[in-house]
Amino acid sequence: MISNNNVVQRYNPEQIAKPVGNYSHVTKINRNAEWYVFSGQIGIDQSNQIPTDFNEQVTNTMSNIVKILASQNLTPDQVVKINIWATETIDWNHFYEIWERIFGTTPPSMTIAYVKGLGLPELKIELDVWAAG
Repeated sequence: MISNNNVVQRYNPEQIAKPVGNYSHVTKINRNAEWYVFSGQIGIDQSNQIPTDFNEQVTNTMSNIVKILASQNLTPDQVVKINIWATETIDWNHFYEIWERIFGTTPPSMTIAYVKGLGLPELKIELDVWAAG
């Protein structure tokens, strides 16, 4: 078990297959923690522009996640779960480069789904973030 802080602990049980990606199978939250549920974060930039390039949207989305966490005095270590919704195939090399920079060696639990569309036609990816602090 790896403890990133006194609230969130992550691990991968030896009794099941290793994760097929960069995530943790189990994320445990201290019973005295406060829960934070954030609206889906998208690839919009500070100028309210949504780039047409998928990887630019990924980069902006990850940056927006760090900023929204900071707005609540939270860090990426306190992220419990991320659900990823994408309308096109994810460039995992680009995605994991940013993911690992933000979450390091003990990433949160993750679910990925490819969908036909998101809330706005120009959106190509949206990340749903849960945290505890």
